[in-house]
Amino acid sequence: MAEVRANGVRLYVEEHGRGEPILCIHGTSSSAMVWRRDATDALAELGRVIVYDRRGCTRSERPEPYATSVVQHAEDAAALLRTLDAAPAVVIGRSYGGEIAIELALREPELVRALALLEAASLPLDPEAMAWGEALRDKVEAAAARDIGSVAETFLREVLGDEAWEAFPQRAKEMFVDNGPAILAEFRGPWLQATETDLGRISVPTLLVAGTGSPEPFRRLTERMAAAIPNSRTEFVGGGHFIDPGEPSVVAFVRSVLAA
Repeated sequence: MAEVRANGVRLYVEEHGRGEPILCIHGTSSSAMVWRRDATDALAELGRVIVYDRRGCTRSERPEPYATSVVQHAEDAAALLRTLDAAPAVVIGRSYGGEIAIELALREPELVRALALLEAASLPLDPEAMAWGEALRDKVEAAAARDIGSVAETFLREVLGDEAWEAFPQRAKEMFVDNGPAILAEFRGPWLQATETDLGRISVPTLLVAGTGSPEPFRRLTERMAAAIPNSRTEFVGGGHFIDPGEPSVVAFVRSVLAA
């Protein structure tokens, strides 16, 4: 565990294993705490796993006043990889973290060896998905107007479902609630603006993973991205939007990339 200064902000970082770098980027509301130990252990058998709390989240610095964007987080990730001498890396991004991974691959292709996108939330690619995202943003804003402490629960009940929210241990719920200001900032900041033409410039091996129990917009986006990214393939796994990076298909993909 360490604190690393990257792109002008202090980031909390953990490393597991040795060898070729594997960078894990978490989604909205969460932190490195959500990358389950058995998942990081499985990936650490393959290489040097780097997990971190993004700017504004949990143990990393949250500048005040806090405003952010996918571009800023991609710049943070690039600076982190350079600071840790960890490029090119296999980059695993979940949800908003997948947007960041795509932006990183487009802006700094020399830093990315491969992409594993766990339901990357690239909403502007699809009008119906974007309408769903804007409705979700309205609900998040309404929750923030009532009580910033209700933002995380509102967001996660919509994205993961009531049962998933109720099942989270208290420590996880507290982490999500503490990240309410970060959730709000990510909804207010510009999302990924990459078009299908932009995605066509991604040349690295890319795995797209979608959950069969996720909200339908995420599956639509996965299909749109798969059609646009040339060297990509898609896997569907059971469960909802909180896809495990330790899924066998993800571990097998990383293994095949590092063995190539």
